[in-house]
Amino acid sequence: MAEESLFFRPIKDFCQRSVITCSPDDKLVQVAAKMRERNISSMVVCENKLPSGIMTDRDLRNKVVAAGADPTTLTVRAVMNSPLSAIGENDPLYEALYRMSRQGIHRLAVVDGKGKLSGIITDSDIIRLQSHSPHQLVLDIEQTRNLDEVRAVYARIQELVLHLSGSGTSTRDMVRMIAHLNDQILLRLIALLRAERFPDLPERFAFVVLGSEGRGEQTLLTDQDNAIVYGNELDPEQIARIESFAQELSDALIAIGIPPCPGGIMAKNKEWRRSLSKWQEQLDRWLQAPTPNHVLSCGTFMDIRTIFGDSSFEQELTDQLYTHVQRDKLFLMRMVENTLRFVPPIGWFGKIKGEKDGEHSGMLEIKKAGIFALSEGVKALAIQAGQLKGSTHTRLEALVKNKVINRKMAENIAESFDFLVLMRLRGQVEAVREGRKPDNYVLLDRLNMMELGRLQIALKGVEKFQEFIKGHFNLHLLR
Repeated sequence: MAEESLFFRPIKDFCQRSVITCSPDDKLVQVAAKMRERNISSMVVCENKLPSGIMTDRDLRNKVVAAGADPTTLTVRAVMNSPLSAIGENDPLYEALYRMSRQGIHRLAVVDGKGKLSGIITDSDIIRLQSHSPHQLVLDIEQTRNLDEVRAVYARIQELVLHLSGSGTSTRDMVRMIAHLNDQILLRLIALLRAERFPDLPERFAFVVLGSEGRGEQTLLTDQDNAIVYGNELDPEQIARIESFAQELSDALIAIGIPPCPGGIMAKNKEWRRSLSKWQEQLDRWLQAPTPNHVLSCGTFMDIRTIFGDSSFEQELTDQLYTHVQRDKLFLMRMVENTLRFVPPIGWFGKIKGEKDGEHSGMLEIKKAGIFALSEGVKALAIQAGQLKGSTHTRLEALVKNKVINRKMAENIAESFDFLVLMRLRGQVEAVREGRKPDNYVLLDRLNMMELGRLQIALKGVEKFQEFIKGHFNLHLLR
């Protein structure tokens, strides 16, 4: 994972480049005044542009104040520590950590290939890096005590993604990490609400996440897709408590920065909060009348994943879906037909076509261009095979194992999917860094020739997959 690989990257990627220096023959009181003015705790000493020592505020205390020396009579040379511990800018970060620990020091000069000072790195810099690790974020989430603290930690997830972007972390690992951290945030909010306001919630209910959140495939652009299922035997008072809990949880998610679902797919809305039997009835309605809206709603719901509570509801609803599609293929055929409406925007000679006009002119809506067709097409195959659990990648593995598709096809689909998600995530990172709201659009004119070539290959991969599922589900039989 990236949190470990950070420590194998070169120190030049992390060190402070702006370093205040002095000469060994400078007057001590003048250098001390500059340290106070710049609010720094040390000063690197250079001779002939080469670092030769360091003077810290600790040296001033121990060698001047405590010793009763007259600072006006001293130069830096009399106080500084020499020689200075230095490390090459191309050395790995773990080497800096090792040397500081071994030598019992807090900072190292960073030098270039000619031995000239190029920066400085401190133990505080490394501690800050560790605070950017997913592991540290999980620990910090678990220690939050109120909504304000959860909001602050949630903001750090975005900072972490920005920090890791371009670090070599794989797209799959990045997306999995985002989903895992978002799960931890949600679980912490639930725990806080239960402890403060809802200790009496019944056992027979489940808070579930849906859509991309259910698949664990979120990026920086996320909103709420969730629902509640509860036992048929619950009385009105218990149902009322679950309703209040759902309202407060949704409001808490909004308060920390997770916006409501534009389509209203949230447990705070009555239609997404039902008993098991009522959900079974709703599922039947969707399956028996596969209109475009029903297909979309059912497709989102069947990415169901239990975050908290009784997971048996999830299994019962999934089994109902499997049973239905085994005797009636129409729903799956309509589901695949719906994905084919999203045609990859490839024109003559393979040219990628962006939006023609409006605020997104020249841009590519990457989700509609290919991500949706791949994730929903794989989902249709997974439903048919009875292998719906997990992410798109997990489903592809299950489809290979069940001989629905071969290994080569699965690898091609996964490669196309990963590159399209990478483009989506990178576009969102760029938007955040530029102060724009992240969305699903990619600026085509920012892609180099190699990236455009890879994007073209990925979109052609989408076309090929669509042809496969069109034949697999016999869509020629549809009227």
